[in-house]
Amino acid sequence: MNKPVTLFTGQWADLTFEEMCKKASDWGYDGLEIACWGDHMEVRKAADDPSYIKEKKQMLQKYKLNCWALGAHLSGQCVGDRYDERLDGFAPDEVKGKPEQLREWAAEEMKVTAKAAKNMGCSVVNGFMGSPIWKFWYSFPPTSEEMIEKGFKKIHQLWTPIFDEFDRFGVKFALEVHPTEIAFDLYTTKRLFEVFKNRATLGINFDPSHLVWQGIEPQLFIREFPDKIYHVHMKDVAVTLDGKAGILGSHLPFGNLQRGWNFRSLGHGDVNFEEIIRELNSIGYEGPLSVEWEDNGMDREFGAKESLEFVREINFSPSVVAFDKDMKSKSD
Repeated sequence: MNKPVTLFTGQWADLTFEEMCKKASDWGYDGLEIACWGDHMEVRKAADDPSYIKEKKQMLQKYKLNCWALGAHLSGQCVGDRYDERLDGFAPDEVKGKPEQLREWAAEEMKVTAKAAKNMGCSVVNGFMGSPIWKFWYSFPPTSEEMIEKGFKKIHQLWTPIFDEFDRFGVKFALEVHPTEIAFDLYTTKRLFEVFKNRATLGINFDPSHLVWQGIEPQLFIREFPDKIYHVHMKDVAVTLDGKAGILGSHLPFGNLQRGWNFRSLGHGDVNFEEIIRELNSIGYEGPLSVEWEDNGMDREFGAKESLEFVREINFSPSVVAFDKDMKSKSD
């Protein structure tokens, strides 16, 4: 059975929820991964107001859509990050510019998100965890092992009570391994799981785009953590190093063609999605393939429709028979 194909609404939060539902339905998506910002999902209402949940579910039903996961990237980032003014853009006015109050708001927001997900019938919340040590990734001034260990322990301290709430509501948290996160590549992800003693609550929202530009083969990431792939983002990236541009982006905005890499609409970049589907099939993943559409060089509605067609074509099921099963000679 083919995996359902959904659309992450994070890049469409300027639209109302109904507008988003109608567009996704018209394009042919099976459902939405609902972002917890904009008009799409107010988690405190979803946690405490049955009428709010009923309205959201009725809207999805009206447009023949399902929802398997919520996306809580913004509040999650505020939990673990070392504060700077950029985080104010993710937080309500009353905590802007107040690092500790902002962190407290974010932690409570994530706890509430677990209950909102349960009420929506979702088993997974995708998101970020932030990192107090991301700025130390290049070791100058010199970074000690003690500083790194302290950062991982801080994340454990901040997120353990949040994961306790997730367990209470029977919901998993899937970290999108990503630059600026405590886990941004294979080895930091392994270390994070070790710090949490392989706690089942914490898994991965697998997104190949952030691995490819770092030089990681994303299908091998799946093979490394087969039991931790709780959700999948379908997102492409093109690495365009030309001898002038570097892999760090040169402080140029996304979409600038002078950059050494850019996100691309599905099928227009360097991600080998066939190998990814094969690895997902090998671990028995049956969850959604969620299109996270980002491409500053393409009209987003054209891209969202084309991306769905791309995923449908590549979304093959594993074989249920061995092709060489009956090839043995009957004379043997």
